[in-house]
Amino acid sequence: MKIDLKLCGVGGQGILTIATVLGEAATAAGLQLKQAEVHGMSQRGGDVQSDLRLSTEPIWSDLIPLGGADLIVSMEPMEALRYLPYLRADGAVVTASRPLVNIPDYPDEAALLAELDSLPKVVRLDIEQVARDSGVPRSANMVLLGMAAPYIPLLEPDSLRAAISRIFSRKGESIVQANLQAFDLGLEHSMKLVSQ
Repeated sequence: MKIDLKLCGVGGQGILTIATVLGEAATAAGLQLKQAEVHGMSQRGGDVQSDLRLSTEPIWSDLIPLGGADLIVSMEPMEALRYLPYLRADGAVVTASRPLVNIPDYPDEAALLAELDSLPKVVRLDIEQVARDSGVPRSANMVLLGMAAPYIPLLEPDSLRAAISRIFSRKGESIVQANLQAFDLGLEHSMKLVSQ
């Protein structure tokens, strides 16, 4: 079994932390994994994306081909649309719904969200607001990871929780708990949608 994930967002949003947690969980689960990252001008809000390929069998390439991604996980809605050519016809998109307007000609928000909503499988949420409302404002990326968890069948939510605990342990127990809480909020949101 194999799953190819395209992770994307804007520099500073925490996409590479999501990739680190997924990689840690995959390694602990004994999965094969390949990862390739592109760092844009992250200090200036540039594009950041990562190809993450997980498998029970050997993987020969780091990069996901066009039309090959099973899942796009995006911290920013326009970035999700940017990578649609990589999505399989039956693939899913899990994305933040609030734009990060970092360019002067950013598309109209209503049109952007309408285009996302026209996709066959899309889950979107204002992760920044959920994180703030829940008292974990710096953990929006873990809300997004929780939302994506049901679409990553090779990794159980508990294995992702354990990876979060290991990754954030050096920052102290309160940071670990904030990130676990954020992950669970995203997972709960996604599970509600899956059960409908």
